[in-house]
Formats: sequence, structure tokens, C-alpha cells
Amino acid sequence: MSKNIVVAIDGYSSCGKSTLAKALAKRLHFIYIDSGAMYRSVTLFFLRNKINLKDQESIKNALNDIHLDFQTTESQTLITLNGEDVSKEIRQMPVADMVSTVSAIKDVRIEMVRQQQRMGRTGNIVMDGRDIGTVVFPDADLKLFMTADPHIRAERRYNELISKGEKVNIDEIFENLAKRDHQDTTREESPLIQAEDAVVLDNSYIDEAQQLDFAMVYIKPLLAI
Repeated sequence: MSKNIVVAIDGYSSCGKSTLAKALAKRLHFIYIDSGAMYRSVTLFFLRNKINLKDQESIKNALNDIHLDFQTTESQTLITLNGEDVSKEIRQMPVADMVSTVSAIKDVRIEMVRQQQRMGRTGNIVMDGRDIGTVVFPDADLKLFMTADPHIRAERRYNELISKGEKVNIDEIFENLAKRDHQDTTREESPLIQAEDAVVLDNSYIDEAQQLDFAMVYIKPLLAI
């Protein structure tokens, strides 16, 4: 390969974007960057520090104090917030309920895009999120847009949280996903939209191995560049 390859994966919440991105990165020996975890970490910081989301100055000052890094092990990719591993805490419902609101803040998106683009210059990467192929890397070598039936997405999220020992209600999860879909697709800053040159992957009725095979069909030609 004569240049760094960027694979951008966008899509709705709980569509398995990170699952596919991690699998691709592992198969290809690329760097995996979880942009969603970055926004969740910012949200966690705001919650912990009771940042007023209507106070632009407070938000800007808080962003100056947020330092995010990824650490990859053989089994997982961890995200640290100012040196603290917050990989588990950012997946809990208080963060999930607020992350779309935080993600819609212009200053937050500007700072996260800046950090993501910096990471993209470090080597071959797979990055997932909601605006990767449209805003962060509009010239990405491959863009995938993931979707799935809303009820299936809610069930997947429910099973994930239950397996972690959390007490959750599937109806509340469905409502949370519907709320996030609306916020993500209608926000003024970098809304979730399908890039014109993106390949659509509906994984409602396929398993993880099948979706990996689907993506590899489009990636293999890039490896010969």
C-alpha cells in the first residue's frame, strides 16, 4: 500500500458499528478509533463536572481540560479520559441519555473532529461514528453506512446491558434509541446522513461473520493500491 487507508463507518445507534470496526481493524491490522466513545467520554466529563450545556464559555473551558487517548490490547480497545479508563462507565444509561445532546454542540464537534483527523494521520485506520464519511473524512477510501430494524437494535442493546449485570427495561431502551435517532439526524451540526458514495449495510438478519465478509469484499481492492 502506498498510502494510509481510511475506512469510515457511519450509522445509527446499536447497529454494531463498533463491532464491525473492531473486527475489520483486527483482520487488517489497522488502527481502530471509536469516535462514539470519544463523545461519550466528553459527556461523562460534563456530567461529573455539572457543566451547563447552555453556557458556551463553560463548555469551551471544559473541552480544554479533556484529554482522550485509546489503548489497544489483544482483546479490546480502551479509552482513557485524562488518564482514567472509562470504557465501561461511558456505556451506562446516564451517559446514553445525554450523549446525543452533547454531540450536537458545535464546540464539542469541532474539538472531536480535530482530534479524530489528527489520529487519522497516524496510519491505516478504521473509524466509526455518525459523521465520519461526511465531515471527518469526506475523502475516505471506503465508506460504510450501517442500519438495522429499530426493534432488533433495541433487543441487541438490551441483551448487551443485561449481560453486563445492569438492570434495564427494553421499552426504555427502544425509546432512548428513537430519541437518539431523531437527535442525530436532525441536529444542526454534522447530522447523521448517508454519504452519497457510501455502501449501505443492513445487518438486521446477518451475523457478525457475515457482515465482516460483506465489508471485506469492498476493502480487498484497496489493499492492492
